[in-house]
Amino acid sequence: MKARLVGERMAALGLADQLICPQLPASPRQAMALALSLIEGIPAQQLSIVGSSLGGYYATWLAERIGCRAVLLNPAVVPSLDLDRHVGVTTQYHSDEPFEFKRAYIDELRALEVAHISQPERYFLIAATGDEVLDYRDMLRHYQGARQHVIEGSDHAISEFPQYLNAILAFCGIEARS
Repeated sequence: MKARLVGERMAALGLADQLICPQLPASPRQAMALALSLIEGIPAQQLSIVGSSLGGYYATWLAERIGCRAVLLNPAVVPSLDLDRHVGVTTQYHSDEPFEFKRAYIDELRALEVAHISQPERYFLIAATGDEVLDYRDMLRHYQGARQHVIEGSDHAISEFPQYLNAILAFCGIEARS
């Protein structure tokens, strides 16, 4: 839903060609290799990455690696913890498609861990107190000093996402037009 809404807004603004929104592979290592290949050659000051949940974890790693801005929506802070119980075949979060989470992915996630963000001003965190998957307080601590918006209630998916889209795009340097 979030990616579709961002895509629709970017198209409405005549900026669809500036949006890169790939379906990432299950392997964190392969996902980051793909992301890096897609953004190669784009100057960091012209790039913003938006990520939700595990995508927020990835966005943090990418932002630290290349020095761009990142918007984080209920991001996973340390997803490698307690993942042993998820090893095996399950279904994808937003569909009924089968998804295999391999034990090797846990080590791949650990390799992407960012202990401390280096430039908090490059980050915009949106965290929901009602997130049923992740603890918003961990997010607030990890992204201390970053621009932060705490939603009272809501859920992991941030069901009210459309009302935050203008602020997200503005942080990315894209102003809404009437």
